[in-house]
Formats: sequence, C-alpha cells, structure tokens
Amino acid sequence: MATQDEVFKKIVSHAKEYGFVFQSSEIYDGLSAVYDYGQNGVELKNNIKRYWWDSMTLLNENIVGIDSAIFMHPTIWKASGHVDAFNDPLIDNRDSKKRYRADVLIEDYLAKIDEKIDKEVAKARKRFGDSFDEAVFCSTNPRVLENVAKRDAVHERFANALNDNNLEELRQIILDCEIVCPISGTRNWTDVRQFNLMFKTEMGSTADGAMGVYLRPETAQGIFVNYLNVQKTGRMRIPFGIAQIGKAFRNEIVARQFIFRMREFEQMEMQFFVRPGQELEWFGKWKETRMRWHKALGLGDWKYRYHDHDKLAHYANAATDIEFEMPFGFKEVEGIHSRTNFDLSQHEKFSGKKIQYFDPELNESYTPYVIETSIGVDRMFLTVLCSSYEEQELEGGDKRVVLHLPAALAPVKCAVMPLVRKDGLPEKAREIVNELRFDFTTRYDEKDSIGKRYRRQDAIGTPFCITVDHQTLEDNTVTLRRRDTMEQSRVNVADLHKIIHDEVSINSLLRKLS
Repeated sequence: MATQDEVFKKIVSHAKEYGFVFQSSEIYDGLSAVYDYGQNGVELKNNIKRYWWDSMTLLNENIVGIDSAIFMHPTIWKASGHVDAFNDPLIDNRDSKKRYRADVLIEDYLAKIDEKIDKEVAKARKRFGDSFDEAVFCSTNPRVLENVAKRDAVHERFANALNDNNLEELRQIILDCEIVCPISGTRNWTDVRQFNLMFKTEMGSTADGAMGVYLRPETAQGIFVNYLNVQKTGRMRIPFGIAQIGKAFRNEIVARQFIFRMREFEQMEMQFFVRPGQELEWFGKWKETRMRWHKALGLGDWKYRYHDHDKLAHYANAATDIEFEMPFGFKEVEGIHSRTNFDLSQHEKFSGKKIQYFDPELNESYTPYVIETSIGVDRMFLTVLCSSYEEQELEGGDKRVVLHLPAALAPVKCAVMPLVRKDGLPEKAREIVNELRFDFTTRYDEKDSIGKRYRRQDAIGTPFCITVDHQTLEDNTVTLRRRDTMEQSRVNVADLHKIIHDEVSINSLLRKLS
C-alpha cells in the first residue's frame, strides 16, 4: 500500500500529465514556488471561484463585490502593519544550508505526537472492537497520557513564545525537542530571525524620483480603503459585506508542498462590517457558514476541523482556521478572523480622512468592526484534487485512475463519443455537442477504443460520457455513462440537458447552502 507521501507525488504527477498544473517557466528549468494552471486546471479553478462568488453575492443580499488594484499607495501597508509586522520567524541549518520557518518545524513536531496518539487509539479500537471506549482509553492508557502531557507542555511553550515574539525561546524549543533538519538530519541550527515577506518594486521614472511600492501581500486592504465608497454608492446598511477575488504576492522563503504555499497566489476574501460589540456573534455565524460551504462539496465531513489560533494577529480578537486533511497532514484552507476596527481606524489615522459609518438606527457615527473570511483559491484547488484522486482495481485485473471531482466543479462536464468513426455516427455526435456546449463544457472524442476514451475522461474527472452508436440513429437514444459508478443507461437525446444540468450546475451546490 502506497504511503501518503507516495500518493501525493502521484497526484502532483497526475496534475501535470492531464493539464491541471505546470511548473512555471518549465522550459527554462522553472521558477521555484510559482506554477501555471493548464487547460483543465484553469476550468477547475474558475469553477471553485464561481462557487465561492455566487455563494457570497447571490445568497446574501447584503454582500457585494469589488476588484481593487494590485498596486496601492505604500502608506496603506504602513497603516496596516505589514511594513513593521508582516514577518516569518526563520531558522537555518548550518549543515544543509536550508532555511525553515521555526514555527512550522515545531507545528510538524506537535503533529507527529498527535499521530502517535492516534495510532495508539486505532490499535486499541481494532483490538477491542465494538466494546472500545475511546474516552476511557485516552484517560487511562500510560502511553497516550505520556504523549498528551508531552504535547501539551511543548504547545504551551510554543504559544507563549509566539505571543511574546520570543525568538530565542522558539530556537530553544527546537533544540529541546531535538528537532532535526529533514535534509542533513542534524540539529546544527542558527538563531531565529524575522524576515519581511513583501515584494517591493518602484513606480515611475527613476530620473524623476520613483515611488517605492509593494505587490500586495493580501487583498483585504483594497476592501478596507474602498469600504466607504461601496457603502455610499450602494446605499449599504450595516451589517454588510464586500467580497473580492484577486492575486496576492508573498516572498515565501520556505515554499513547499506543490501549490499549497506559493509566492504568487489567489485569494477569495470577504470583509463583513458590523456594529461594535456584535463582532463575536457574527464571528461564530461565519465560522458555521464557511464550514457548511466546504462540507457541501461532499469531500468528507470528517476531513475538516477548526483550529483556533495560538497567537492572534495584532489586529484580531478572535481567529480560527478551517483545516483539511491533506496527504501531508491537516493544513489551513481558510481563515475566519474578527479583525476588530483596527484596519479602518488605522487608515483613518494615516490618511487623515474620516471614514466612519453613520448608523441611522442609532443616530451616531462609529468605526465598524470587521469579520473576515479568507480562503486561498490554490489551496482549495489542492484540497479538491487530493480528496478526489483514486486508483481503482477493477474486475478482470484492469485498473483506472479517476478524479471524483464534485460534478459542479469538474473542468469538463460531459464528453460525447461516436462508437466508430463512420456510418454517420461522428456527425450525430457533433450535433449533440453543438446542442450541449452552450450550457456545459463539452468535449468531442473519437480517437482510440471506447474503453481508453472512458479512462481519459475518468482521469480528468468528467462526470458524464455520452456514447453515440448505431441504435442512436434509429431511436435517438444514447448510452450515458456515469464516472463514479461506471453505470450505463440508455437515455433519449432530448433528456440529456436536464439530466446533466441537475447534477453539474453550481446551483445544485448553492441550494445545499440555502
């Protein structure tokens, strides 16, 4: 049985082979932690964005969208705290010359302890069967208790070090836990130091004195500096939200795990403006709403969990992550933060402009509090890809690789195939394609045996294959094959549109949410 690491390598290879993700600038030996989306990848990515956008703007009357510029006035990043506080704690191994995030090394160490606990529980469950009581076992088993105490002690030190920005303590934890470099296997570590993640460039002619500007490290600030424009022009009343999808850039020193952590990535963020004092109530509501959005995809409810932050950002009074079980462990896919009124207050202070909201119900002006939901498009893409990939053993010793993509997100919704390339079957198949393509991404495929064509569509996650044969010319019926079960049925050509639409429409997902 393949290890999780081996499975992940297969997924990465599959992503390239079938046109989902390519290494950027590959013919020039690539650019580290930068990727391009291929013909199937861009369709899957766009469908993920459409699902998010529609869930925000169609299902909520009080949420609207904007598209702000990547380049922004440099003082914005001073006001937001990014110039002074947007750092990662980095540590080098002197033997391998490799650089790591100190917090990630410790988090991985804690995750390994959790894995040991889970293995003990799994062994006991297998041994005792239906009579197994997990709570009693965990509270009495010496090995579990020892590991829990070890984890809790390290976790407490780690949380305190992060909150105190104590870089020496972070290094000491790494030394005390005997954490080794994955490359050299040694514990020859340097001191921990902070590294600012923003890309800086210049705008304007150097002869005239260019202005130093940044590539935005997040999309949120574009919403904050426009919030009053949107509120006034849209006649919005609190509570209301502003949604945005856009590129962001971070000079990640430790970029790894394929598209999980990149230097150029895309975010889907919504900032929800509320009355002061109501922010924690709305924080709880958006936690539940966002988890429902993820689970509606049917990737497995048990693969999700909340992870409350050990260290709150300088602007937050509550924060949690929605984590998903990737092949390399539970990892953050989305963050929900109660940002207080920090951002708007800072922009009012640094700009000198009044950007308060006048509440007609209270007959007073105030600076709104903000609840943020922030999800990485690329991480969501990887979540869907990893959870959908399966290698199946079929009857007769045959095998297939199939992507069980949620039908609404699949890059190709249906493929139409003439059984043979003669007797008028290609012409009839083309006729069906021309009817379906206005509503669904439809492919025509006539090359190779019908079995090989099915396998190709399985590998890119196409929910439906439609086979045109000689009977089609007689009674206008086709063979409709379903990807996941491989079941085949005869259906009338006139019924194809409704059958496909009912399963692949984004509306099918949105209705689960409403």
